[in-house]
Amino acid sequence: MRPGRRRLLVGAAGALAGLGGAGLLALARARGLRTASRAGLAFGTTVSLTLAGPDAAALEAALAEGFAEIRAVERAASLFRADSALSRLNREGRLDGADPHLLALARFALDLAAASAGAFDPTVQPLWQAWAEAAARGARPTPAALARAGALVDWREVRIDGHSLRLLRPGAALTLNGIAQGYAADRVMAALARRGVRDALIDTGELGAAGRRADGSAWRLGIAHPRRARTLAATVAPFAGFAATSGDYATAFTPDFRHHHIVDPATRASPPDLASVTVLAPSGLLADGLSTAAMVLGETGARALLARYSGCSGHFIAKI
Repeated sequence: MRPGRRRLLVGAAGALAGLGGAGLLALARARGLRTASRAGLAFGTTVSLTLAGPDAAALEAALAEGFAEIRAVERAASLFRADSALSRLNREGRLDGADPHLLALARFALDLAAASAGAFDPTVQPLWQAWAEAAARGARPTPAALARAGALVDWREVRIDGHSLRLLRPGAALTLNGIAQGYAADRVMAALARRGVRDALIDTGELGAAGRRADGSAWRLGIAHPRRARTLAATVAPFAGFAATSGDYATAFTPDFRHHHIVDPATRASPPDLASVTVLAPSGLLADGLSTAAMVLGETGARALLARYSGCSGHFIAKI
């Protein structure tokens, strides 16, 4: 569900953004800092970490630990991996001795489902599958197919008992794609903090930023327009904390973006009002989950939900 969905750009803020590469390098050296970066594939998209600090060896060790955290979340909760704990749960309907990351994500997902009155529902996977399979044929799912898939969707039919997870409805399936990337960003940021890294940009499919760039300039978040390529709809500067975007453009099932990868469990179709939502939050997990719920709720309902969580705000772009 929702691979490659983000359209967030991060760079330097303020006047320093206009300096050439040599100038920025000189400023970094003046501060006694180095930059280290690493990129890879995870969660069906490209992920990357950029760190700044005085010790090159320490930065490389921090990068390795950061990517180890990403791989751990993938092993627990990625639907792109048939051997993940989540994939096993969906095949078998029950998982005993579940991975701690999977349990943490499932608990949060059920809490957010309750808080959003089911707008965020981790059991929506059968409906997503029905739409995706029909779109692959150049069609739309039939009412009967949607009825069959919708009968499997109900977050209240998931049980967590100690270290066990159960799906009470045979054929049900859980997706945590709406929160796994944000959770991974939290895990990476915590690992970097343990390593003493104070300046970092994390892109796990959702973004996290701490401190400043090596040249001393602040991180700046650009929110790309969902319809206009290479155009920013808004800018957040300075940017610190976490940001997540959900939009109708990432995986569109129809050319008009009316039907896409985000499905409202109540209507069994995509929500009609918003093209994208970007949520800023104190944690990646919260930003990620709230951005998905916000798309389903629409702006009015989303603002009411965001108001219940300290330090959260949203940027909404209506369908055009």
